[in-house]
Amino acid sequence: MSETRYEIKPIGVIRSELSSREDAPRQGNEGAPDAWVEMNSAVSKGLQGMTVGCEIIVITWFHKSHRDILTLHPRGDRNRPITGVFSTRSPDRPNPLGLHQVTVLEISGNKLKVGPIEAIDGTPVVDIKPLL
Repeated sequence: MSETRYEIKPIGVIRSELSSREDAPRQGNEGAPDAWVEMNSAVSKGLQGMTVGCEIIVITWFHKSHRDILTLHPRGDRNRPITGVFSTRSPDRPNPLGLHQVTVLEISGNKLKVGPIEAIDGTPVVDIKPLL
């Protein structure tokens, strides 16, 4: 398989009270706080039509992840058998994309308050999609 490179440019960043991976719950529904998605001004027109109450999927780039891990114990539980990362939601994977199903709670200019979301402060946002 030949290696082709693709470029992903962040469209925004997460602004959260979570400052490290250790602070973050594994999933949003496990006690994650609400946070702000701060959009780059160059793409903020893409928020047109977004309304409070919408359910969206925020796609992030887990910039603090390990990209060389292919197998692990799910959720770090050594009592569980070693599993391939593609069968888990681990942030450690070759292309560390995060999918976060959240609700839009507030819109202020180029910022969306969403929640709950387990992404840490400074996490790049690479796309937003409506939940269908």
